[in-house]
Amino acid sequence: MIFDRERIKALIPHRPPFLFVDRIVEVGERSIVGELDVTGEEWYFTGHFPGHPLMPGVLIVEAMAQTGACLAMQHPDLQGKIPYFAGMDSVRFRRPVAPGDRLRLEAEMRWMRGRIGRMSCRALVSGAVAAEGELTFSVGDTLPTDGR
Repeated sequence: MIFDRERIKALIPHRPPFLFVDRIVEVGERSIVGELDVTGEEWYFTGHFPGHPLMPGVLIVEAMAQTGACLAMQHPDLQGKIPYFAGMDSVRFRRPVAPGDRLRLEAEMRWMRGRIGRMSCRALVSGAVAAEGELTFSVGDTLPTDGR
């Protein structure tokens, strides 16, 4: 393991129950791989769906985005700033994600100009693609300290 949850929380502002990366297992100059263990105890399973629990697709995309943010936010000029999800293109869901699955979250930086960037992302379970797409992000100033 390269980054545990504490190191992840030092890079991005997300916190449980809205932190969807358990560990970072690979980091390259332009790519990163994270993992999320889907236990079945997560808050969203009670309503999605009773008797047939599946991880919501939007949360799979959020997990991919958070993994990509861990790559982008390592840049010295961006540390202490806040990453924002700015868009998604060509997102496709290929298979459901259920309790007991381990998501492998892959992100590759396509480009970054100033504080705007784009990544290609995939979420896999046991080598099979669960979701994929192009995610755009922007980076804002530091988090406000007044709770907003």
